[in-house]
Amino acid sequence: QLLTEDYYAAAKLVKGFLGTNNLDSNSRLCMSSAVAGYVGALGSDGPPACYADIDATDCLLLAGTNTAACHPIVWARITARHREGAGLIVVDPRRTPTAAAADIHLPIRPGTDLPLLSAMLVVLADDGLLDRLFIERHTEGFAQALAVAREWPVERAGEVCGVPAADIVAAARRFGQAPRAMALWSMGINQSTVGTLKNRALINLCLATGNIGRLGSGPLSLTGQPNAMGGRESGGLSTLLPGYRSVADPEHRAQMRRLWSIPSGAAGISPVPGIPATELVEALEARAVKVVWIAGTNPVVSQPEARRFAAALRRAELLVCQDAYHPTETSALAHVVLPAAAWPEKDGTMTNSERRVTLVRSALKPPGEALPDWEIFARLGRALGHRGQFGWRSAAQVYDEYVITTEGRLCDVRGLSHERLRDGPVQWPAPARGDAVERGGTERLYASLRFPTPTGRAGFASITHRDPADRPSPDFPLVLMTGRLANHWHTMTRTAKSPDLAAGETEPFLELHPADA
Repeated sequence: QLLTEDYYAAAKLVKGFLGTNNLDSNSRLCMSSAVAGYVGALGSDGPPACYADIDATDCLLLAGTNTAACHPIVWARITARHREGAGLIVVDPRRTPTAAAADIHLPIRPGTDLPLLSAMLVVLADDGLLDRLFIERHTEGFAQALAVAREWPVERAGEVCGVPAADIVAAARRFGQAPRAMALWSMGINQSTVGTLKNRALINLCLATGNIGRLGSGPLSLTGQPNAMGGRESGGLSTLLPGYRSVADPEHRAQMRRLWSIPSGAAGISPVPGIPATELVEALEARAVKVVWIAGTNPVVSQPEARRFAAALRRAELLVCQDAYHPTETSALAHVVLPAAAWPEKDGTMTNSERRVTLVRSALKPPGEALPDWEIFARLGRALGHRGQFGWRSAAQVYDEYVITTEGRLCDVRGLSHERLRDGPVQWPAPARGDAVERGGTERLYASLRFPTPTGRAGFASITHRDPADRPSPDFPLVLMTGRLANHWHTMTRTAKSPDLAAGETEPFLELHPADA
C-alpha cells in the first residue's frame, strides 16, 4: 500500500535505471480490468464521473460491489440519494446489505454478468431508450455491439442468469428512462477472467444512453484498495510509464528518458512490457525471474493459487520484503526484510476513486530503522551510482518531480504540490495554478464529449460471453466466490492487530447455504 511518491520512485528505479518493466502495482489484482475497460472504450484510464454525480443522479446500477460494507462513505451518499427518489439496481449473486436495500436486486448466477448486461442493451434498443444523437455524433461500433448483444434476448439471458426475464427488462427500463444514470462497480466485476469485457459491457450501457460527461451520469469504478490510481498515474503497472504513458510507445519512452536524465550510454527503458504479478508464478517456476522484491503487500495470501505462489517464491534466489509489518505469510519466506514506515509515519499523496488527490501527512516518526518506501528505493538508486537522479531529500521533492511528468497528459497535475494540497484535496486534471485548481480541480472528464481516442469518439465493445475458467465438475460441484468484510482488509496484516476489528471475525470464513452444508 504505497503512496504515489513511493510508486514513482520505484518506477524510476526499476524501469529507468534497472532496465526492466517487471514492476507491478496493487492495481493488477484490483483495478487492471477497469483500466483496460476505460482505455478500450474512452481512450484512457481515469473514471469519468465523480462522487458529486451520485448526489444528482436519477438511477444507480451497482454491479459486483457490496458498497455498504466496502465503501461505507460512498454508500451513505447512495442511500441519501435513494431516499430522495433515485432508483437503485444491484447485481449480486448474494443478498448482501447492499442488495437488500435495492429497488431491483438481480441475484444472477456467478459468472453470468455478460449475458445480463447484453440483454439490458437489447432492451434499451427495443424500447427506444437509446440516445441516438449521442451515439451517432460521439461513438463508434454501436451497430456491431448491438448485433452481438442480440444473441442474448431477455428470455435466454434470464434462463442462464437464473433471474426472471421480467426483472431484467425492469432494470434496463429503469436505467434507460432515467434522465441521468450511473453505473458503479468493484471487485465482483474486475476480478474475473473476463473482467475487461464486464467493464466494457457496463460502459456500453452508459454510452448507449448518453450518460457520460454530464452531471449525475457516467461509469464510476469503485477502487478496491487505497491509491490504486496513484500507482497507475506514476507508472506502477508493468505496461505503464508515468503520466499514463505506455512502455511500448517509442515517443513515450523518449520523453521519460529525457525527464529522468538517463545517460546516453545506458540501456534505458525497455520496450517490452513487464511480467504482470499474476504471471509471476510461471516466471519463477521457469527460472525467468530469480529475484523478487515485494513492498507493502502480502501476496502469499492475496494472489490466485496462493499455495502455488508460495512454493514459487521459495525458488527465488533472493526474496526481499519491504513492509511495516513482520512477520506476514510473505515476509516469513524472505531472505531480507526491510522495515518500512507505515502510513501515519510518512508524507505523500494518494488518489481516490474520483481522481481526488489528497496529502497524507506524518503524525509520528518511523520507529527503529524504518524508512519511507520512496527513500528505500532512492537509497538503492544512489548505491547503484545514480546519485543525481535519486537525490531527493523529501517526499515533497519526489512529488514535484513526478508532476512534471504529467504535463499535457489526461492526469495532468502540474498545478499541484504538497504545499497546495495542504489547503485540501484536488481532483485531476489540475494542469496549472488557475481557478480550476483553487476550486478543487476538475469534477468530471469528457464534458466536451471528445475522447482521447484516434477518432475522438468513444467505442462500443462487442461482448461475447465465456463461461468461468473454473467450472463445476462432479468432483468439485460447488461454485465459490470471494467477498469482503467491513472490518478487515489487506489479508489482515494490519486489521488483525486491532482487537476491536478482530472481535467480529477473528479469521477468514466460508459461508454455505444450509442445503449445501
